[in-house]
Amino acid sequence: MRRIAIANQKGGVGKTTTVANLGASLAHAGKAVLLIDLDPQANLTSYFGFDPDKVERTIYESLCAKVPLAEIVRPTPIPQLYLAPASLDLSAAELELVSALGRETILRDRLDELRQPFEFVLIDCPPSLGLLTINGLVASREVFIPVQTEFFAMKGVRRLLQTVETIRERLRPGLTITGVILTLADARMRLTRDVSEAVREHFKERVFNTVVRKNVRIAESPSYGQPVLAYSPDSAGAADYQALAQEVLAMAALE
Repeated sequence: MRRIAIANQKGGVGKTTTVANLGASLAHAGKAVLLIDLDPQANLTSYFGFDPDKVERTIYESLCAKVPLAEIVRPTPIPQLYLAPASLDLSAAELELVSALGRETILRDRLDELRQPFEFVLIDCPPSLGLLTINGLVASREVFIPVQTEFFAMKGVRRLLQTVETIRERLRPGLTITGVILTLADARMRLTRDVSEAVREHFKERVFNTVVRKNVRIAESPSYGQPVLAYSPDSAGAADYQALAQEVLAMAALE
């Protein structure tokens, strides 16, 4: 099971979109995939047509009430793709977990208990560096960072890099940033090219070759409760995420 946290402190970089569409593309390639919505905004949950206000059991109950993950995981309309949903209740988890014993490792413990044979777990971390994000990072072995190709691209990344280093030293030895994903790219803009070059210079070979382009079909698909591969399979957005999935599949899993 490859456990991958998708994280960036900066919002609006395509983090949830990447979790949903990379997960769907991996499932389309025949892999059993679990998505975990760890963001109190519950956008990933809404992405697949679930109403966060009506979902009976969510990741909140798993973190705060010790409900096993197996009892909250539900199938999405995409074969082989499953979701641990969130609700707005998750916003209270940060406070409720403060005094909990082993509060940083609760999600990891729940995943360790899970007996369903998932090959990939993708964790949608909130755009902050609080206890929920720490749980997502500690539960993972790898970190993917979506980076929007715009002026402030590296603004949220620097603190995330420091957090990953601290967690690697204190809580999760071996936690590694294995992928940086350039998102929302517009090849017509010089700024896109300049930022892409700067990101590749900083992260070297960890930047995926695939660049996720701005695409109206990607933007439309959540309103239909579908990832872009289901909503518009012939679109550039679907092609980009399928190409990204193939790169992820070609990567050697960390020992």
